[in-house]
Amino acid sequence: MEKSQPQILCAKEALDLLNCVTDPNFDQEKCIRLLNSLRNCVLQKKVKKFTLDETNSSKAATNVKEKQ
Repeated sequence: MEKSQPQILCAKEALDLLNCVTDPNFDQEKCIRLLNSLRNCVLQKKVKKFTLDETNSSKAATNVKEKQ
């Protein structure tokens, strides 16, 4: 039996919003639409709390530094 990764609820919506606010060409209207999309997802899927995986976030930070 294959062990599947747990599905991360609303991950795409959260990532899209984070990328929107960090974009050098910040578009407030677009970010507001993405915020509303994330809010709708959270309400539909009854998400209570988001957390970051420390091992993945450290790796992501390292990758960003290397690209600069």
